[in-house]
Amino acid sequence: MSAPQAPRTFGATATAAEVIDGVDLHGRRAVVTGASSGIGVETVRALAAAGADVTLAVRDTEAGAKVAARLESELPHGAGKLTVGQLDLADRSTVAAFVAAWNGPLDILVNNAGVMAPPQLVRTPDGRELQFAVNHLGHFALAAGLHPALAAADGARVVAVSSIGHLFSPVVFDDLDYRFRPYDPWTSYGQSKTANALFAVGAAERWADDGITANALMPGNIADTSLARHMDMQQVADFMASGELALPPGKTVEQGAATSVLLAASPTVEGITGRYYEDCAEAEPVTERAGAVAGVAPYALDPDNAARLWATSEAFIR
Repeated sequence: MSAPQAPRTFGATATAAEVIDGVDLHGRRAVVTGASSGIGVETVRALAAAGADVTLAVRDTEAGAKVAARLESELPHGAGKLTVGQLDLADRSTVAAFVAAWNGPLDILVNNAGVMAPPQLVRTPDGRELQFAVNHLGHFALAAGLHPALAAADGARVVAVSSIGHLFSPVVFDDLDYRFRPYDPWTSYGQSKTANALFAVGAAERWADDGITANALMPGNIADTSLARHMDMQQVADFMASGELALPPGKTVEQGAATSVLLAASPTVEGITGRYYEDCAEAEPVTERAGAVAGVAPYALDPDNAARLWATSEAFIR
């Protein structure tokens, strides 16, 4: 009799295809937000290749349909079915419509969509600062609305795509929407990415009895993505030159999707919840931003912060 094999481990250079290899998701259903570009596309590809039926939840359904058609032509025989759903995370009515249209259990929810560092302050129609609204509040409303579907599945997983950018700011509860302090695109982005991590902590606490796990992650430094579509690139260059912005080594899109796919589907993280991952492993804590190119700030995993954010978010989406 052969000895039992040790659990597979993956590192910074692992791809989504490598992480999903050998995983069978037939009969499972998944939703991936922001699935018309970047790591969202590769996350859909990996989950569908393993057999999951995947809904691409996108702002631009025409672009989403083109991506779905391309993926269908590339996926292997026996891959899961792809559908496209309209979802604008800055528009609460589309979030509510997406939730209302969902029927049956949901096994995997990947909150992947996001916006990064628009140079000027932008508010949503209901008055929220754009990055906090899109990156956190829209996803919070989506996950809360889909909670019954997640609870109806057998061991559902929720994945929140955060960022090392969370090191730029904790959640500033007294001024979430920059009504008193000067707007800064990076602290705003950092606050929203901290909120993504705290959402996972809060969901892990509240939804464990439903068999739902929730984890956050840093995908990596990926150049080929539409996340930066609102950014002022000269501002980014100046920011990097000043030493304020430190970045980890670059990754391909396929590598960038690996940690999302790991948390969404890999048996190696079965039952793990309320954590923050990077490079396909749990991140180490860091105590200051200066020079950090990896790790997670304690404030992003603090249960008291998570509870306060949950209550605040519930009040905002009522």
